[in-house]
Amino acid sequence: MLTHLSIRDVVLIEKLDLGLAPGLTVLTGETGAGKSILLDSLGLALGERASGGLVRSGATQASVSAIFEVDARHPVLALLDEHGIVREDPSDPIVLRRIVTPDARSRAYVCDQPVGVGLLRRVGAYLVEIQGQHEQMGLADQSTHLDLLDAFGIAPPLREKTASAFRQWAAARNALKAARTDMEAAAREEEWLRQTVDDLERLAPQEGEEDALAATRVSLQRDERRGEAVAAALSELTPRDRRSSAPAAALRAASRALARLLPAPTETETLSDSHQTQAQDALDALGKAEEALAEAEMLLSRLAADTEGDPRLLEETEERLFALRAEARKHNISVAELPGFLVALKTRLSALDSGNAELARLQTALTEARLAYEDAARTLSAARQKAAEKLEKAVSTELRPVKLERARFIVSLLPLDPDHWNSQGMEQASFLIAANPGQSPGPLAKVASGGELSRLMLALKVVLAERSDIGTLVFDEVDSGVGGATASSIGDRLHKVAQDVQVLVVTHSPQVAARGDHHLRIAKRIRNDRTETLAEPLPHDARREEIARMLAGDIITDAARGAADSLLGHQIS
Repeated sequence: MLTHLSIRDVVLIEKLDLGLAPGLTVLTGETGAGKSILLDSLGLALGERASGGLVRSGATQASVSAIFEVDARHPVLALLDEHGIVREDPSDPIVLRRIVTPDARSRAYVCDQPVGVGLLRRVGAYLVEIQGQHEQMGLADQSTHLDLLDAFGIAPPLREKTASAFRQWAAARNALKAARTDMEAAAREEEWLRQTVDDLERLAPQEGEEDALAATRVSLQRDERRGEAVAAALSELTPRDRRSSAPAAALRAASRALARLLPAPTETETLSDSHQTQAQDALDALGKAEEALAEAEMLLSRLAADTEGDPRLLEETEERLFALRAEARKHNISVAELPGFLVALKTRLSALDSGNAELARLQTALTEARLAYEDAARTLSAARQKAAEKLEKAVSTELRPVKLERARFIVSLLPLDPDHWNSQGMEQASFLIAANPGQSPGPLAKVASGGELSRLMLALKVVLAERSDIGTLVFDEVDSGVGGATASSIGDRLHKVAQDVQVLVVTHSPQVAARGDHHLRIAKRIRNDRTETLAEPLPHDARREEIARMLAGDIITDAARGAADSLLGHQIS
């Protein structure tokens, strides 16, 4: 429901703040007072096309804000969520705002968040429906007719069953299409597939194999380096050629030479005591060196045995690692992806081998899904046909009181070509009208005049009011061209519709004005040599005077006041 409309610098309106209530609100005033400006301002907030001519002379911009209260289940909230428009509190109202500059540039906001005008228009369409003399929002748009018919007489489970069957049919169709595409692609590359699978199966890559091989390679390389160091040390203790002697042999030769300096027990001493002692010490040192060298050779031999590398194993490890990496580079993937890549290729190859059987299965599933959709859609079509007949009768009953008794309202259900079947079913609905006897039925927007279309909309809303999510209806001069009892009947029906939704009506009919729960008078005044439009709520006495003016004109008589009292005391028949 529209609770507040704030207008700044729109044409003749400098500043206007209107609080609006549930029920029927009537807007009256002399011709040219600015009632259409009020509706143009509301349309601006709802996303209608902006014009620089709407900006009040001398102002830098025009702005309009419309505030709406909605319940927690209103479908507009899903649209706001879809576009990330968040209210601080879920109970906060929805605020639509539009700013227009003299060069026709505009900015749009929903809940103080900038949006495109297209989204503003979509949000507005969930909240307000306008029927006017020059533009109709909703009823003249044929795309809305099927939803209106279904809202009138179709149980939601029937629609959902058809929609669900269509989704399953579409999924089956997509699955078959994808399978055919995959099979065709696989057939084109069959030779490559088979060769690649053979190569990968011979290679047989394993999960985590690259890391394990790399670790093994490092370990074997470390063992090889240790073995080479020990071998180098041992080689230094062995002769390099025949002319060289091993260190151990050299030590023994030195010991024998030195021993000759020492006298045998039977010989006379040839050295002094000090020299003999030094020679003996040297001989002893050579003996110890010989023993130490022998021990070193033994330890190095043991270490060589313990650290002996396996060159063949290292070579095999590197060959395997390099083969895996080369294969991965060939397919532009990592080594870790090779096992999964092989599985995927085998799956594609298997699909190629068993493709015909799979395609046959998917084709069967598609046929079954289509039959299920057709069954659900035909059931829905039959229900719509019955609902269309009931809607025609219900609307026809309402046409006579709004002076369309000679018109025929027709709900046309036209089958769609199978290529255009959709989640809503197998037909499209179109509301047609023959405004006069002998006239062929035609689309509402082409056959009905603005006043006729507004009254037809009123008749439809009397029938559909309880079944719509739109909380505010706006009628612009729905009583155009009628008077007396017909205008009174239109007022009664507007009041009836307003029991379920908020209704705003611009009217020149005193009979319609008298049925309002709330009354706004639109007037012009001149201030500081400038004309401006005002809107003022009327209490009871002021309403009496306004309705009397509408009855009598500029000179209000007592008789006009009495007639106004009579209209204000009128009750819905």
